[in-house]
Formats: sequence, structure tokens, C-alpha cells
Amino acid sequence: MPQTEARLEVALTADDAGERLDKILAARFESLSRARLQALIADGRLSLDGRALTDGSQKARPGLYQLQIPEPIAAEPSPEDIPLSILYEDAHLIVVDKPPGMAAHPAPGNYTGTLVHALLHHCRGSLSGVGGVARPGIVHRLDKETSGVMVAAKTDAAHQGLSALFSTHDIDRLYIALTRGAPHPDRATIQTQLGRSPHDRKKMAILKSGGREAITHYRVEDVFGPADKPLAARVACRLETGRTHQIRVHLASRSTPCLGDPVYGASQPAAAVKVLIESLGFSRQALHAAVLGFVHPITGETLRFETPLPADMAGLEAGLKAL
Repeated sequence: MPQTEARLEVALTADDAGERLDKILAARFESLSRARLQALIADGRLSLDGRALTDGSQKARPGLYQLQIPEPIAAEPSPEDIPLSILYEDAHLIVVDKPPGMAAHPAPGNYTGTLVHALLHHCRGSLSGVGGVARPGIVHRLDKETSGVMVAAKTDAAHQGLSALFSTHDIDRLYIALTRGAPHPDRATIQTQLGRSPHDRKKMAILKSGGREAITHYRVEDVFGPADKPLAARVACRLETGRTHQIRVHLASRSTPCLGDPVYGASQPAAAVKVLIESLGFSRQALHAAVLGFVHPITGETLRFETPLPADMAGLEAGLKAL
């Protein structure tokens, strides 16, 4: 059910200007710890005269500050009867085809309707507890608007075994992306350091130092529009590592972000592609986890799962072919 929110307000004057914002607000909002206040600011819940602020370290300015405080939620998610597309299931693990729009686990903005809620209902309490109360069974994740194959653990032994496979990169993961333009060359490996953007904590970025190694092997499978200047492309991306937003950031670094990506697709696609996207009502990043392969951590069986593009991406691809 939707969460209700409380709102705190405070007006700062010219006398307050120049002090660190989170420090002065913590003194005004006595019911909140400074750490809690910083988390709320980072989550975009503070506004100045109606404009959202996300950096508590900036200097305070005069004006009316409003802070939205979400209602506390239950520590443990409850089972929800949500249909699942199950590709495989045994006593140890379950493999599903996650639809776009479903978050993997509860997080701010997604406290209900997640894959965890659906798994709790379907598995009737037989999910691994290694992931903690908010993420039982979850070994890896897909972004909310990315569709495709995911595996979840039903026992702690399976969870630990799967986690080890992901840690050593002994997992076959292939994604299909529909991109703005086509990356050049048509086949390459992108290897960078990936971490939180120093300018926007909600985004990931390629860093010159720090972060974690991220490796994506890509191959252009098809191009749409003029061959000498493609309007879009179908790109297969095989992950060697699995960092947050890895494929989205790597493709954007080649100036060929996923079509529809609201975070990393900064500039508009070609006019014909933009018209197509709007006519279809396509409003997510065009990215699908098509293949997941691994050795079963308990039985030793080699498993491989492949799913076609979901209807929205398939429709977009069909439209691109007709350009």
C-alpha cells in the first residue's frame, strides 16, 4: 500500500547563509539525527523553494526548505501474490524472467510489488536468509526497468554457492540492448573503473581512480537506418563483471546509450527514432538480460536459460527495422 509522508519546513535567512546545509538543518530539525537527515537529502527529499536538493554539504542559502519524511515501513517484506514467469525451480533455487517495472527487492520508492515480495509468496518461506530480511534469496539484481533472467536462492547453501560463482565471474550473462546509433567498432571490450559519480550519487560513472573494475564485451548484431550513419542498433553485451549500471554506463561512454534510458541517455535520438519511441509509449532503458548460465551449486548440473525480448522491446525493434 502507498506510504504516507510527513513534511517539515524551515525558513533560513541571510544570516544563516554560508553554513553547511546539513549542519544547520540538523540543528533546526531536532527530531532527526544528522545521519538520517543526510540520507533523506541524498534521496532527493529536501527542496528549496520547490527545487530538489541532493547535496547536504553545500552552503545554505536563504529560502523556504521543505523536507519530506516517509512513513516508517515494516522491517520485513510481506508475501504478495504476484504472478511470476518461472523458468526453472528445484529445492535449492528458482530462475525467473523478471518483467520490466519490477524492482528486485525493497528500496526507497519500491516498498511493495518487488520480486522479493513475489518470491516470499511463491516459495512459502523457503528462501535463503543470507541476503538479510530485505533481500531474502536475492543473489544478484537487475535494475527495476531492465527485464530478463534472474536466479534466487531457496537455501543458504545455494545462496553461498551462487554468490561464489558471481564473485569469480563463473556466470554466463548476455544482455541485449537497443542503442542510440551504433557503437564503433562493431565489436570490442570496454574495460574501466566504475563507481559512484562524484557529481550525482544516484548515478554511476567511469572513474580515473578508485571504483571497481568493470569489463563488458559487446558485439553489434544489427543496425537500423543508413549503414554509414545508423540511427540505432541491436547490441549483444556479455558481462565479465557485474557492476551497478555497468552496461548502461559503458554504452553511454561510446555515445550510444540504451534507447529510453532516463539516466544515461543525455541527448535525444534521431527524430525518426524519437517519434517511434513516443508512438509506442516506450519509457524505459531498452535493455534485456537474455541469457543466464551457470553450474548448479548443489547438483553440479550445467544450466542455461535464454528468454526472448519482452513485448515492449520486441515492438521497438520491429519499429526500428521499418525505419
